[in-house]
Amino acid sequence: MIGLASAVILLPFAAAFAGMLLGPRLTRLLGGSGRAVAAGPDGAAAAEGAGEVPPGRNGPALIACLPIAAATVFAAIAGLTVWGDEATHTGVLTRIPTGTVPIEVGLQVDGLSAVVGFMVCCVALAVQVYSVTYMREDPRYSSYAAFISLFTAAMLLVVYASDLLLLYVGWEVMGVCSYFLIGHHWEDRANSRAAVKAFLVTRLGDVGFLLGIFVLGVGAGSFSIERVLAAAPSLPHTTVTAAALLLLAGVAGKSAQFPLHTWLPDAMAGPTPISALIHAATMVAAGIYVVARVFGVFTEAPAALTVLGVLAVISMVGSALAALAQDDVKRVLAYSTVSQLAVMAAGLAVGGKTPAVFHLLTHGAFKALLFLAAGCVIVVTGSNMLRDYGGLRQGMPITFWTMTIGLGALVGVPPLSGWFSKDAVIEAAQHAATGGGADAADWVVFLGLLVTVALTAAYATRLWLMTFFGENRGGHDVKEAPLLMTGTVAVLAVPAALAGFFGAADEELRPHLGSAVLALVLVAAGAGAAFLIWNRDPALDPARALGPVRPVFARAFYVDEVYDAVIVRPVRALARGVVTFDDKGIDAAVVGGARAARRLAGLLRLSQNGNPQTYLTGVLAGAVVIVAGVVIFL
Repeated sequence: MIGLASAVILLPFAAAFAGMLLGPRLTRLLGGSGRAVAAGPDGAAAAEGAGEVPPGRNGPALIACLPIAAATVFAAIAGLTVWGDEATHTGVLTRIPTGTVPIEVGLQVDGLSAVVGFMVCCVALAVQVYSVTYMREDPRYSSYAAFISLFTAAMLLVVYASDLLLLYVGWEVMGVCSYFLIGHHWEDRANSRAAVKAFLVTRLGDVGFLLGIFVLGVGAGSFSIERVLAAAPSLPHTTVTAAALLLLAGVAGKSAQFPLHTWLPDAMAGPTPISALIHAATMVAAGIYVVARVFGVFTEAPAALTVLGVLAVISMVGSALAALAQDDVKRVLAYSTVSQLAVMAAGLAVGGKTPAVFHLLTHGAFKALLFLAAGCVIVVTGSNMLRDYGGLRQGMPITFWTMTIGLGALVGVPPLSGWFSKDAVIEAAQHAATGGGADAADWVVFLGLLVTVALTAAYATRLWLMTFFGENRGGHDVKEAPLLMTGTVAVLAVPAALAGFFGAADEELRPHLGSAVLALVLVAAGAGAAFLIWNRDPALDPARALGPVRPVFARAFYVDEVYDAVIVRPVRALARGVVTFDDKGIDAAVVGGARAARRLAGLLRLSQNGNPQTYLTGVLAGAVVIVAGVVIFL
């Protein structure tokens, strides 16, 4: 079992290594053009002729796709094995002595890691296959594919790691890879800034995350996740609470929760397949996964769960409102991701670990589908903007139906996967709010989930109507995207539609009549309101009904502007002050000292001018002075 997990991690890592070394050479040997032409808004190949893969792409594409395909098979075998055997399989490769708490390099395979690992492999494989066509004319395709492979290996290390510090290694490698992938088209200043922003914001959270790991490891006497969970009930309450709150800093950064959520919408500057990879099943899911993995620590720290619940409500409702007002289709989906991750966090906050993980899995399927389907639309229309779409369902039937399934799952339309998982989370929140021992935070989480259900239905319906119905507002020739892209999207539509039935075998995840009916009423209210507003004039954006608050929602409540005023500008002013002090203070003192020394040296060197007559005159003058002094004073 541990051998299978090792293979799942090492295969994409080997693909990354081979892609970095051999990818560019294979591209040249096989006749790659090495030039980018007819690119879409985020570097996508134009639809015309995009179904053909240049010979120079075949080698790097095989290096990228075949290892992750094999890893997916091994992950499936591991998952099926664990499904029949509920035991936890742990293996330690080596133990690194540190002088205090040792570090164990080992892997752990149980039900949670097996199912999440399989999901990561499936999404990564879909992204790699999709990218073969989507990035067909990109001259840096080989490095792009290699970074995806390395990113995947790092996420799988996070999933299967049995030691917190080993998990942290994968956590950080994943962050570095996201920097390169988001900024893949670094020639555009907006892309490079988005990459830097994502890197800095997530690193800020990672500082707290690493400190939390140290607190747990030192307190438990081991960084082993199994031993930490065993020791958590006996640790001092202050230690556990401090560790849990510090871990939440990293979770907020990686999973884009308030107040460290601002990097995620800007990360849409990267290629669309990267958006699917980062925002569906990998990086943003890592924070939620870690909370689920060490959930025993959080159950011993109720204050941390309360903080998690409050942050989740702010994130889910605020991001859903922001999604209502976005014009860029990828930013709509980005804010949707923030909101849905908050739904998972809310489930964890009320003790619903299994429903939260279930929603993480279904979200990985339907959100990857939505991003890749949006990529098909972008390739065909050459635009990210909803205002340039309309009437696409006739010319793009595959994209229309698959995206309809994805949006239905996002909203929670039965019997699609999102309906099962979201209902399980709502039921867990309702049980926590109405059961004995409930506090105000439980009610806030429950009510926040209900509001989010209605808002999700509204913005998803707006996106659906503006993209596929009404008149064609872009004036483009509407036709289906290339087969490799639409085929990948069609395959993803299957788990997005049916994955919920697998969870329904668990009694905790079966739909509950009360919560299901309540959610469906709210879905109908949100979707119905969006449809009625759109139906008045299909040529106009339904978001116009937001009136004067639309700019506030569109700018996500000006959180970026607040950060700019409170943090960025003061830091820049401080930096300018430091530069001025260094230039006019420290540097001036050093330069002034050097000038004084040079002037003094200039005076002293007058006696060393190389003229013998001057030397003789000086000697005689000195002798006269000495003789005169002797005569006068003696």
